[in-house]
Amino acid sequence: MTDEQEVAVIPLVEERVSITKREIETGRLRVRVSVEEREQNFPVELSHDEVEVERVPVNKAVTQLPSVRLEGATTIIPVVEEVVVLEKRLVLVEEIHVRRKSAIETRNVPVTVKSEQANIEMTDAREQPKNRHDLGTGQEA
Repeated sequence: MTDEQEVAVIPLVEERVSITKREIETGRLRVRVSVEEREQNFPVELSHDEVEVERVPVNKAVTQLPSVRLEGATTIIPVVEEVVVLEKRLVLVEEIHVRRKSAIETRNVPVTVKSEQANIEMTDAREQPKNRHDLGTGQEA
């Protein structure tokens, strides 16, 4: 540049943006929970013992009282009586054989089951209802 040239200054301007946020209330929720009771049947396996009694005649003389004994699944209970003869002796008259059988059966047992449903009501800032949801069914009310 020579001394005779004039320099022009051009200012450059730029706009800058400042963004802020604020919270405002746009609505409210009202949640109501109700409990519903209903009877349901559930299958339950129940076990019980059945006893079969068999009287087995023995009619055998014994010198002492036989003891109760177990043969497999059968409990044998000796039954004795005194018989009048010239002498007194124990006679094993019979044995009672008791067999235990286990059985399983399925029965329906009534049980009360409870479930909760939530009813949600949204309102805007002026407390006016906007829409309602039933959370128990997922449907809008």
